[in-house]
Amino acid sequence: MSLSEVDVERIAHLARMQIADSDAAPYAKSLSGILDFVARMNAIDTEGVEPMAHPLHAVQRLREDAITENDQRDLFQAHAPLVQDGLYLVPRVIE
Repeated sequence: MSLSEVDVERIAHLARMQIADSDAAPYAKSLSGILDFVARMNAIDTEGVEPMAHPLHAVQRLREDAITENDQRDLFQAHAPLVQDGLYLVPRVIE
């Protein structure tokens, strides 16, 4: 699919983007190349191809669920302006 400079200017207007007149031709060429690539990919027969989340069959290594830091909540909350029952109190934002 080939886009003209007029098409690019219309797309830019719809996207509320301002492009220089001198940039319309290179954008038209780049966007046309992208659309041609998408058209070629759509033409590929994917019947029987199982969708996958990741191309590699790798298993995520998990770390041991262990405490690695000391509890410093009291130290941090000592510097807070308002704390109640272990929670930081902040001004109401939504009325």
